Amino acid sequence: MAQPIKSPAHVPRLAFLFCLWLSVATGSAQSWHLVWSDEFDGPAGTGFDTNKWTAETGGDGWGNQEWEYYTATNATLDGKGCLAITARKSPPHTFKTRYGPGQISSARLITHKKFSVKYGRIEARIQIPAGQGMWPAFWMMGEDMDAAEWPACGEVDIMEYIGKEPDTIWGSLHGPGYSEDNPDITAAFRLKDHARFAGGFHVFAVEWAPNEIRWLVDGQCYERRTPADLPSGTKWVFDKPFFLLLNLAVGGDWPGKPGKHTRFPSVMAVDYVRVYQH
Repeated sequence: MAQPIKSPAHVPRLAFLFCLWLSVATGSAQSWHLVWSDEFDGPAGTGFDTNKWTAETGGDGWGNQEWEYYTATNATLDGKGCLAITARKSPPHTFKTRYGPGQISSARLITHKKFSVKYGRIEARIQIPAGQGMWPAFWMMGEDMDAAEWPACGEVDIMEYIGKEPDTIWGSLHGPGYSEDNPDITAAFRLKDHARFAGGFHVFAVEWAPNEIRWLVDGQCYERRTPADLPSGTKWVFDKPFFLLLNLAVGGDWPGKPGKHTRFPSVMAVDYVRVYQH
């Protein structure tokens, strides 16, 4: 989960119009077939499905100077059809972390070595938590990350959000030569009239085809990227299987530290994650 460049938030009109035209021209809305999903149904307090997800654990900052310590127990079903990824606050130094006071725990789930996909529509319906310092994300990384390492393995950020920008989410690409510092490989979607993403559920998705990725919020396409958008001399690495990630980070270089009004516990509620292919 690398930090996007914070360029002005907007929905590029040319990208939106092209996405709309392409959706109508290809009939994509009628041609998707569900190939994998997690609906998160089960009794309250039940753990996530370990046949589908693995919990990454630890508090080393995760490359972003994050504050939280990830555990498996901070991700449970809420009994209402959602996965609750919960950031909790404990007494200082409860957890051994590299950054922050070692008192915040959360969860980060991955499908690495359990499920990966090459091309399709990947979507999740999520209610984002509010609050300064909150950093929820839904994203993908190359299944070959152990051998290729980051950023050569590639990363697709389907949705990233930081609490200090309550009306804005970000979608980004990261790869070799465009991992953190190229503003052309990230885009923002802003809600109208300063509405807040934390006010309800939203569907975040990408539609991924050979040499093309499109980002959508609630069915509205707001960005499209192809190899032509990459910096000169760099490689498009989005032509292989990727696995899925869900996490709720707290603190770090981009969102900043939690504020005095940030509430704990804070929940990222995930109604479902679904993967479709043509």
